[in-house]
Amino acid sequence: MESCEKSMSAEEMQNVDVTLPSADNTATENEETENANAELKIANYDQLTKEQLVESLSALLENPVEEVKDDVAAIKQAFYSIRKVELEKEKASFLEKGNEESAFAPMADEAETRLKELLAKYKEMRALQLEAIEAELKANLEKRKAITAEMKEIVSDADNVNRQYQRFQQLQQEFKETGSVPPSEDKAIWKEYQLITECFYDLWKMNKELRDYDFKKNLEAKQALCEEAEALANEKDVIGAFKSLQVLHEKWREIGPVVKELREDLWKRFKDASTVINKKHQAFFDARKEKEKENEVAKIAICEEAEAIDAATLTTYAKWDDATKAIIALQERWKTLGFASRKVNNDLFLRFRRTCDEFFANKAAFFKRMKEETAANLAKKHQLCERAEALKDSTDWKKTAEELTALQKEWKTIGPVSKKSGDAVWKRFIAACDYFFENKSKSTSSVRQTEHGNLKAKKAVIAKLKELDESLPKDEVRKLLKELSAEFQSIGHVPFKEKDTVYEEYKAALSAAYAKFDLNEAKAKMANFANNIEELATDKNRLYRERERLVRMYEQKKSEIKTYENNLGFFNVTSKSGGNVLKEMQRRIAKAKEELVTLEKKIEMIDENI
Repeated sequence: MESCEKSMSAEEMQNVDVTLPSADNTATENEETENANAELKIANYDQLTKEQLVESLSALLENPVEEVKDDVAAIKQAFYSIRKVELEKEKASFLEKGNEESAFAPMADEAETRLKELLAKYKEMRALQLEAIEAELKANLEKRKAITAEMKEIVSDADNVNRQYQRFQQLQQEFKETGSVPPSEDKAIWKEYQLITECFYDLWKMNKELRDYDFKKNLEAKQALCEEAEALANEKDVIGAFKSLQVLHEKWREIGPVVKELREDLWKRFKDASTVINKKHQAFFDARKEKEKENEVAKIAICEEAEAIDAATLTTYAKWDDATKAIIALQERWKTLGFASRKVNNDLFLRFRRTCDEFFANKAAFFKRMKEETAANLAKKHQLCERAEALKDSTDWKKTAEELTALQKEWKTIGPVSKKSGDAVWKRFIAACDYFFENKSKSTSSVRQTEHGNLKAKKAVIAKLKELDESLPKDEVRKLLKELSAEFQSIGHVPFKEKDTVYEEYKAALSAAYAKFDLNEAKAKMANFANNIEELATDKNRLYRERERLVRMYEQKKSEIKTYENNLGFFNVTSKSGGNVLKEMQRRIAKAKEELVTLEKKIEMIDENI
């Protein structure tokens, strides 16, 4: 055996000391793979209740232990995440009742008891499996030791090596077909096997042709493995390439030796190809860790943004709507991020979910409170309706008019109600007021005669607007339009039933005149509105209604502008389509802002006449 041991050198190393990923790398891969699997399982079991999780675990234990390991861990983690929240709530409730914290003892949980029983059963199953595997590994080790012992006997009898060739080949096949052995013994038994094999082939000189054939066959097989290992460098799936490399190393170790002259170079070629894959594998996990760190930073930033939203400052529906959009946007951003590192990913998710839950709980409380307030406001407005309806048939014109005016002022002091109820109660209230004031206006015939005269005068102005000479210069037309508008507004009240009709005719004639002479339409509209306000100057009720309508339009327009501005951040201005959409959005914002200014001016005009 001494001479055989001296002849091993490089061949021993190439066949036995195969370059595999370091223990650290393997552990890293396993840990990272487990991280990804665990997080995927959490995503799957996250939505289940405790009882559903227990039922899922019970069903899993019907399967082989090795197939359910990750699922069991995921179910356990999901269950105790729920249980932790329950215990926190139970403890908080206990402390709120004035109890001492040291006296707190959680109530028994039937689901948890069942879970522990199932976990204990799984542990027993796992222990039995491990015992069986360990026993099998030891049995395989003893079998390989017996095989190598017989191989040693063949090699020690140098005179009969040739005669024992078939038996030695059979022992080699039996050694390779024997299952796995304990990892701590695997390398040593393979080194011993390779040493004995090398010695056998070095001693087996009487049948050189067969030996040369084996060397040639082994060379071709190892060259093919080198080519496969080199081709793995082009694989896009780094993990798959790494696993394939481990299979190639197993095959390499099982193949017999080649001629001494080629052993070193052939092994170096295979080792170099392996190094490329190992480096790519390590770089992949380094990049993955870096990405997880970026995701962690991004998720922490999202949590901080959500936590910065102060519910105490959200005092209106609009503010709550804006905050809700912000929270939903943060949730959408969260969905676009991948996993953070395993040690913080679940904690960050729980932190963000807790913040969102608190936000929506506060929002629900606000809407409930506002619903109660609007209900109280609605009751107050119904009371005003009843008071107005009680006065509508009165003929004490002066006193009743003052009382109804006072009711209208009181109406303005009452807070908001729901839009659905608000329109109906307003129509009820204003109907009673209008009924009284219409009766009041009809009380004197002289007033009606005057109103009919005013109606004729206003229709005369409308006729003049329609008959303007098209040959007149624009400056003269503007002057005439201004004078006719002033004349129309200076004319007193017309019959109530004709008021809206004649005013609409006037507006249509004025707009037609501006269009006919190609004058500024915006100024025309503002002039029309000014004329309308002056027309309604004595009808405070209609002025208040018009003002409320404009204020609602103003708030809607502000909200519309804010929505457009928020949406600007979602467009990709580097693309052609994104640029076009962005320009359209900017045009809409500019137009909305112009309309906002117009609304402000109209509200100011009404305020000057109230």
